[in-house]
Amino acid sequence: MKILMLLICLLAGDAFAQRTILAVGAHAGDAELTSGAALVRHRQLGDRVVILHMSLGERGHPGMAPAEYAAQKRAEAVRAAEVIGAEVIFAPYGDGLIPDDEEARRFVAGVIREVRPTHVITHWGESIHRDHAATHRIVNDAVLLASLQDVGLSGPPLRGLRGIYYAENWEDADGFKPYVYVDVSAAEDVWRDAVTAYEFVRGEISSFHYLEYYQALHVLRGAEARYARAVAFDIGASGKKRILEALP
Repeated sequence: MKILMLLICLLAGDAFAQRTILAVGAHAGDAELTSGAALVRHRQLGDRVVILHMSLGERGHPGMAPAEYAAQKRAEAVRAAEVIGAEVIFAPYGDGLIPDDEEARRFVAGVIREVRPTHVITHWGESIHRDHAATHRIVNDAVLLASLQDVGLSGPPLRGLRGIYYAENWEDADGFKPYVYVDVSAAEDVWRDAVTAYEFVRGEISSFHYLEYYQALHVLRGAEARYARAVAFDIGASGKKRILEALP
């Protein structure tokens, strides 16, 4: 029986290999809202999930001082990660002040070398929010930096990353085109429990209906993919090039 299972695993290849998903959001709540259902699904499949928050989004509360809200957002992020089954990392940057510089790239590259992801998820590049756009650029450059030798980072270079995936976000909509669909039908209830750890998602401090928007988006993308619920991602143009001997 053991020999048979080993043969099946060898024939199946990556289908049986554990993946490590690193999701990088500009603010606590971004990654969970946009790609959280996919993260839940990967945990259900036995994969490792890590969420990196570049900032806490601590300046988003209309009636609470940033320092006080930062403590609340950190606790909410930890709770959301627990529900998902994810590890959580907090970068040392402030809301609205994520530096689009070499230091931030080196920080994220260090996280990438430590986590050693097989897949990275982050923001789409075109955004109405400066932190989202900066995070997109930082993550893309950090992936390259983490793969290079002799750049002053600890740990061995990470090469062979299977892909960078850009999450669908209402603030990052310009030019976004769904390319990869992930079936999250079995993850919807857990995802809802995770994101409602955040006060702003529950609708208590924002006029934007975050929960309802992303629930509806799951239904829409699910209909397009012939699933009950789905999450869509875009990828870089170079990743869309396929070289085949014949049409598939």
